[in-house]
Amino acid sequence: MKRIFHGWWMVAAGSGMLFLQSALLLQSFGAYVAVLRDDRGWSKTALAGAAALHQLEAAILGPAIGWFIDRFGSQWVIRTGVLMLGAGFMLLSRIDSLPAFYGAFVVIAIGASFCGFFPLNVALIHWFEKKRARALSTQSLGLALGGIFVPAVAWSMTAFGWRATAFASGLIIIALGWPLAMIYRRRPEDYGETVDGLPAASPAAAPGEAGAAPDTRDFTAREALRTPAFWLLSLGHGFALFVVSAVNVHAITHMKEGLGYSVEAASLVITLMTFAQIGGIAIGWAIGDRADKRLIAASCMLGHMAGLLFLTYAAAIPMVIAFAVLHGAAWGLRGPFMQALRADYFGRSAIGMILGLSFMIIVVGQVGGPLIAGVLADATGNYRAGFTVVALLAGLGSVFFLLARRPARPRL
Repeated sequence: MKRIFHGWWMVAAGSGMLFLQSALLLQSFGAYVAVLRDDRGWSKTALAGAAALHQLEAAILGPAIGWFIDRFGSQWVIRTGVLMLGAGFMLLSRIDSLPAFYGAFVVIAIGASFCGFFPLNVALIHWFEKKRARALSTQSLGLALGGIFVPAVAWSMTAFGWRATAFASGLIIIALGWPLAMIYRRRPEDYGETVDGLPAASPAAAPGEAGAAPDTRDFTAREALRTPAFWLLSLGHGFALFVVSAVNVHAITHMKEGLGYSVEAASLVITLMTFAQIGGIAIGWAIGDRADKRLIAASCMLGHMAGLLFLTYAAAIPMVIAFAVLHGAAWGLRGPFMQALRADYFGRSAIGMILGLSFMIIVVGQVGGPLIAGVLADATGNYRAGFTVVALLAGLGSVFFLLARRPARPRL
């Protein structure tokens, strides 16, 4: 019986890790915002600041994490992250002030950066080339499936309180995340395997790389920084995250305060968005290694824009459904392509550092989305102005992807 390529075990582990983070943190953070506003009376801007802190920390640590991963592999970074993320949730369950909330979130943010999509994706990039988009899309299923459990987290907050929910989340992350983290390995060559699990004599090159001249090589991080593609891809990714981060932080509160939904009902909309996200991932899985990822990403930006505008000006349930379908599908299809595009363009040798440096640009969207929506909501009394600005920025971001042409590989 043929042994399963270890890279696919890493895909499964990464999907599980992203599921835990999505269900308990990324897509549930909006529920924490809504509940903490009622329980502690903190402003939307103050709560959105925690999300901004998370992303700023990721941007600051990104180059250092990338450098470490390129030289020593992702496995120890991921294992450390699991322990810190779990501990951060336990600390969150004990907070009684806004400074303590921010302190707990610093620990959560560092843990999430160490075991989040950045190190997980870099690990897979080193194990896959021809099937890279398929592997990354499969892994991202965990991120999408986590959204299905947002109603369960919201129910737990209602039934047991947000403190008990946070503490239980920490225990679950450590108990389930640690065995998953132990599956990770650095490079297939170190364990007698080859990229994609192909026979040793077969070339393992991704589309676009297979046709590269034999006297070319991968980009160094310094060389990648000199290309327009690095900046355009980073800006496009960052502008997409204006919408993604704003929705994750504020959508439930908008539906609760602006549309009159309960937290539980609003979380069901997030679940519908998740099913649409899974549909987008399935499309990416089927076409990602053959289609032009750049053009697909540009189209998805328009889906983000239209979806958020439907939510912003929703006057009936069909408009909310349109938001969930358009935004979810665009996120699921585009998300895995962000790292695959960079690996296709720049190669694997310095991909950790290249992704880490790109974080310093995309953080503009990760931080700006929640803050723009939160500040304008506090100033105007609703989310219409903030969500409209964020949606239009996502539409503008499609231009960056259209302009991001593949750079010529450096010569040996």
